[in-house]
Amino acid sequence: MRWLVAFFFIMPSLAVAQSRAVLPHELTLNVTVEDAGAVPFEREMVLITIRGIYRRHITLESLVQPGLDGFSWAQLGPDMWREERLDGKKVKVFERRMAVYPDRAGSLTIGAFRHQLTLTDEGDDWFEHEIASAPVTIEVAPAPAHNGWWFPTRSLQVSDQWSNAPDQLKPGEGVLRVVRLEALGVTPEMIPPMPELTSPSAMIFPHPEKRLVELTPEGPVTYAFWRWTIRPSNDTSTIVEPLTFSYFDTRNRDAREVTISAQRVAYGSVVPEDPPQVQVPEPANLPGPLAAALAAGVFIGGCAVGLWGRAFSGVPRLFDRFVWRLRIAGQIGDLRQTRRASSAMIGRDGATARRVELLRELDMAAFSPGADGFDTRAFVRSFLKAKTP
Repeated sequence: MRWLVAFFFIMPSLAVAQSRAVLPHELTLNVTVEDAGAVPFEREMVLITIRGIYRRHITLESLVQPGLDGFSWAQLGPDMWREERLDGKKVKVFERRMAVYPDRAGSLTIGAFRHQLTLTDEGDDWFEHEIASAPVTIEVAPAPAHNGWWFPTRSLQVSDQWSNAPDQLKPGEGVLRVVRLEALGVTPEMIPPMPELTSPSAMIFPHPEKRLVELTPEGPVTYAFWRWTIRPSNDTSTIVEPLTFSYFDTRNRDAREVTISAQRVAYGSVVPEDPPQVQVPEPANLPGPLAAALAAGVFIGGCAVGLWGRAFSGVPRLFDRFVWRLRIAGQIGDLRQTRRASSAMIGRDGATARRVELLRELDMAAFSPGADGFDTRAFVRSFLKAKTP
């Protein structure tokens, strides 16, 4: 009777005892390729899962990845360990999620993953044991004929944003345009390069593009930001040409094209310059020398008013209101007023190569991070010295 009782107590412990003899069903490792329903193209994302099921106590572990010749790859987050119940018994489950990208067409093989494990035996001593997954072969099709950049993605979202209303700008003001791309299943280097934004008359200043990536179980999500600062160069309005690029929708298996329509960029209102007001003094009858002095003053004043706002060869610009506005704006360091006054002078006197060059330097400074250090006084001196045609 005592032996029978001892047997019932010992049997459960023997059932769960660890030994150096590892049975095949106790440790398994497999690689599964997600079926997307079609043969993948070159550079198209293929999702794989490395899954291990372990019925032994594991002290230490390390997964050794194969070389993955012919593939680029990205691991989609950290390795996961959890407990599950299979056939009424608890088992440890290991998972690693990866996205692989075939570099060429043909039959490509994902080599064996090797899981190096440290197990325990009957005496609670540690010993090393390794298991390996079976290699997996993937058939890859050549990329279809396309123009330009090959851009396969599972989904693409594009938004066009402006810092303020592009057709309601204040005089001299610029606007920031940001085109945002959100692509699933691509890494940052797979996004097309930032296109060139063109316009017949706008001044366009491109900014360095930004690319960010977020890892999700469904694949990498890459965000790209294309940015430009735009300003009309003719003091009225301009048109920014449309942007176009193509991509391949890997879910629906067809090529698509994205077109961002043209946009008018304009000042909200154009305020014309007020014409000079000529004041004609009323005639007066004054005696002798006083009348002569007054007549001389009226003559000088009339000449000043007549020359105000005009520029003639050989005539000093003492009474030129454009010059005065430009000098005042330069003295106080107001970039916008300096630009408006110099542009008005070019519109009145005509453009020269030197003045156009100086105006371009001013525009570049106004939209650069170092605009605060621009010397407006030196600009005014150089601008006024530049001869008109």
